[in-house]
Amino acid sequence: MTDSIKKYEQAHLDEVVQKIKAAETAAAKKISKTEKDKADINKNFYNDVRLNTSTYSGMMETSVSIRQQQQMLEERENSWQHATDEYAKLKKMEDTPYFARLDFEESGENKAETIYIGLGSFTDSPDHYLVYDWRAPISSIYYDSKIGNVTYETPMGTQSVNVTLKRQFQIKNSKIKTIFDTDQVVGDQMLLDNLNGKSSTKMKSIVTTIQKEQNQIIRDTSSDLLFVQGAAGSGKTAAVLQRIAFLLYRYRGKLTSSQVILFSPNQLFNDYINQVLPELGEQNMVQMTYYQYSSIRVPHLKVENLSQRFLEDNSDDTNLRNINTLKNSLDFFKAETVYANHLNKEDMRFKNIMFNKEVFIPKEKIAEIYYSFNENYNLRNRLSATKERLIKMLNRRVKAEMKKKWVEDAVQSLSREQIQAVQSTHPDEFQNADKEFDFLAKHIVIGAFRRVRKQIVHARFLSINNQFVHFLKSLPHILDLAKYNLNAADWQANIEKTVAGIKNGAISMSDVSAYLYLFDKISGKRPKTDIRYLFIDEVQDYTAFQMAFLKFTFPRARFTLLGDLNQAIFTHENSHHLLKELGTMFNPEKTNVVQLTKSYRSTEQITDFTKHILGDGEAIEAFAREGEKPLVEVYNDDAAAITHLKDKIALDQQKHDTTTIICKTLAECKTLYAELQANNIEANLIQTENQRLLKGTLIIPSYLAKGLEFDSVIMWDASADVYSDESDRQLVYTICTRAMHELTIIAKHAVTPILDRVPKELYIMK
Repeated sequence: MTDSIKKYEQAHLDEVVQKIKAAETAAAKKISKTEKDKADINKNFYNDVRLNTSTYSGMMETSVSIRQQQQMLEERENSWQHATDEYAKLKKMEDTPYFARLDFEESGENKAETIYIGLGSFTDSPDHYLVYDWRAPISSIYYDSKIGNVTYETPMGTQSVNVTLKRQFQIKNSKIKTIFDTDQVVGDQMLLDNLNGKSSTKMKSIVTTIQKEQNQIIRDTSSDLLFVQGAAGSGKTAAVLQRIAFLLYRYRGKLTSSQVILFSPNQLFNDYINQVLPELGEQNMVQMTYYQYSSIRVPHLKVENLSQRFLEDNSDDTNLRNINTLKNSLDFFKAETVYANHLNKEDMRFKNIMFNKEVFIPKEKIAEIYYSFNENYNLRNRLSATKERLIKMLNRRVKAEMKKKWVEDAVQSLSREQIQAVQSTHPDEFQNADKEFDFLAKHIVIGAFRRVRKQIVHARFLSINNQFVHFLKSLPHILDLAKYNLNAADWQANIEKTVAGIKNGAISMSDVSAYLYLFDKISGKRPKTDIRYLFIDEVQDYTAFQMAFLKFTFPRARFTLLGDLNQAIFTHENSHHLLKELGTMFNPEKTNVVQLTKSYRSTEQITDFTKHILGDGEAIEAFAREGEKPLVEVYNDDAAAITHLKDKIALDQQKHDTTTIICKTLAECKTLYAELQANNIEANLIQTENQRLLKGTLIIPSYLAKGLEFDSVIMWDASADVYSDESDRQLVYTICTRAMHELTIIAKHAVTPILDRVPKELYIMK
């Protein structure tokens, strides 16, 4: 790049920065003025409000006056918030106002136009953009097209332009560091510079290096189901976070961050990505894990956590695996739907409504009422009508209850102060003592009946536990257990295990979705129609039942699912059936499946190594970033392995911000942590998903490393007896693909046979 071009571009940058600073000054003045206005309104509030409560018209005038003051405060507050947001955006832009320039001619026009693209838009006068937001329709040219004639989509339709220049900048502290002119979508040099950096405990925005295929994901506005199948490190999560930012920009005023929900693999991952949207000037969407969602919904039960689920799903118990396969299937969801519909005719389980430790309304009477309505009543309407009938019964019982001995005792035990307090609600004098007694008795009974009314209103006469067990017992009459290699005895044993768990206040992950779905059906809980977009990361570890349940719960949401079917560590081979089963839940014409095959996270050497772990890994394309070959080391005893690990950690501390040791299970992590402590090696043990990622040396179980990346990864104890069969292949792939710059695999006695598929020339064996 010539000096004259750099000089010209720096002069333009200086001019833009100068105008940004002027806008900052104006925003700061506006903030100061609105703060003063708010303080003045609060200070003079009582002077400006006309208080007159002696007459009705005076009270109305007072109310209007107060409302006027409130409106003035609200206007100042909105003005202050807008100015504050604008100031924060401008301060961010001052350092790096933009990262790209486009020169083009619109179709039919001979006049050349130049635009600059940045994280946000900036104008120095109405309709005169010095910087265009990366999400603006015109900006899509930067990501999608090369030099020449191209088209792009706008709200007004398709537009055609002739692109004559694509220029990329690296700017820091308002100074241009480098300039690239390219005829590519995004120049490899700019992408390479970003990828060569060190890992961070927080994911960063990728707007400067979005690739064409990622941009198609980001700007998709027509699909009800967008399924992104991407290789490890292909930028799936980063693209989807930019997609959320794009949707919030595209539908500004119609869509808010509270109408967007992201289900992520674990809380560690939530913490890792929580700065991306704020960096782009947007509020974070609702973030949670499926475990958190289900735990919130069943506060009286302890849901199986990630560690417990990992051990169960990797169990050698064939029956247990077959049962989980059944419970996680779409067949199970359909069977439960059939069962729930059957409850409209019979078999609903009820509990007695109790009062003063006695049966007040027996469950048989509730069942009689419930099934007395027409067959065209659905479960929600039937429950609502039952509640209404029970409330009427309750009201009719007041008079009869007033004559009970306990009521007479309660009236006589009232103090004079209590009697006066109750009587103050009666406008007239009592005609006689009997009338006064009746009034007091009625007051006491109605108060006591509040507990009964609460039982009715909240439908506590339903018995979800009994109903769920009844469903499990009914299942063999609805579907064929033999299809899942199970018999009646296997199923009965599992029912007894489930019942024992619920009695002890615990429920497995394979049961909790079915439990919630049945509860929602019988309780008439309305679906959450306010959620407009639902995102699921690492979808390969979700089951078909969970997907169907989420579709039922969020019926108006458009789904964006992203994952790598080669990284399923919970659902194993069933993950490959997921796409087929999803096809039955969504309109095929509004389904878009995007395949991302290029991996950007790791060096070319690590990507070439890891893709051979998979049978069809050749489809994964490495990005040309050079690094060292992975190192595979086998030691004859624990002491030798630990000694080398100490040396490797010491070496990494000089080169990298993070070195992460990944063990298969939490128990193995704890054992290694104790050994390192005994050898005076500092490390942070990540035991739960609620911990924070820190720089330095980490020890983490495999199932918590999902979606994360680290400078250097050490796979600890990759021995033949630890990763012994094909069921561990996807897990080994997931562990190894966490590495950005260096991968070391340490085994004892013999390395796992899963690496046998990897050509020997792709790694160094010691």
